[in-house]
This record gives sequence, C-alpha cells and structure tokens, in this order.
Amino acid sequence: MITLLSGTNRPDSNTRKVTALIEGLYHEIGVPTRVIDLQELPVEIFLPTAYATKPASFARFTEAVLSASGLVVVTPEYNGSMPGVLKLFIDHLKFPESFECRPVCFVGLAAGMWGALRSVEQLQGIFGYRGAHLFPKRVFVPGVGQALGPDGRFVDPEITGRLREQAEGFLPYVECLRGVCLRN
Repeated sequence: MITLLSGTNRPDSNTRKVTALIEGLYHEIGVPTRVIDLQELPVEIFLPTAYATKPASFARFTEAVLSASGLVVVTPEYNGSMPGVLKLFIDHLKFPESFECRPVCFVGLAAGMWGALRSVEQLQGIFGYRGAHLFPKRVFVPGVGQALGPDGRFVDPEITGRLREQAEGFLPYVECLRGVCLRN
C-alpha cells in the first residue's frame, strides 16, 4: 500500500487538495492508498510529554507509516522550509524503523516560483538520515493557488502528467526495494 502524507495541518489547505489528486492518480492505476492527514493529529501529540510517552491516539499514524510499502510526502513551503507540524510528526515516529529502507518520494507546492524546492530538499536530508530510499523524481508545483482551478483540479494538464509519471515510476521502485530490505 502506498501511503500519502499531507504535510500540513492547515484547514482547507492546497496541500490536502493536491494529496487528493495524487490519491486519485494512484487509484486510476489500480494501486491502493492510505492518506495521513496531519490536520487529524491528536492534540496530545503537541504536549511536551508526548516525546517520552506517545499518546494512544497517535498509534494509527505510526501504523500507517510502518505498514506503507512506499511513502509519498506532499509538502508545502512555509517561510522557506517545511511546516513545523510535519517535522514534529517525523520526530514522533519510531526510530529507525519508520523510514529505514522505506521508499519515499516527494511533491512540493508553494505560492512562489520554486514550488517548495527548499522544503523538499530539507526533507530529503531528514529522510536520508533516517535511512529511507529516496526516489529521485520529484514534482514541484509553483504558484499552486493559480495552478488549482475552482474544481480542485490542475488548470494545466502537464502538472497532472508529471504527477502520473512520478507515480508510475515510483511503483516499480517500491516493488524492487520490497524484496531487498522492507519488512512488509
């Protein structure tokens, strides 16, 4: 199963809209997905005590990552970086098994012209440190507010094409690694 991580807890975010579009692409090619929406994080995870003792309500998020054959991280860029809630989420996941040997790919979106290049590069460093296998084809969506139409779809079909191409390339990458080092 491919797990999609919507990397912000901002209500009605473009990140969640793009995650839904990616979910649709995977379904079109017949691949089951699961979405982790950081807007659904339990409030207890934000308490300082959660570092030592994870709240029971966080278990479903941990399980979603641990059971993923591959992980697609969809991240916006906030102030030249990833959202703080995304880093907090990563910090609360089990080490090293959450990402060790797990295939991960990235989609970045931003209001600006670089489409979250900084966020994705920072996340690649973090996931690389955690032992993930980074899929090299990244997709960036600049000017996301204008790129999404009123119907929630991309105005330019080329963006959808790049996301489909990424998904179709990520699947064989995931399958190749499954036999090498993934536990599931």
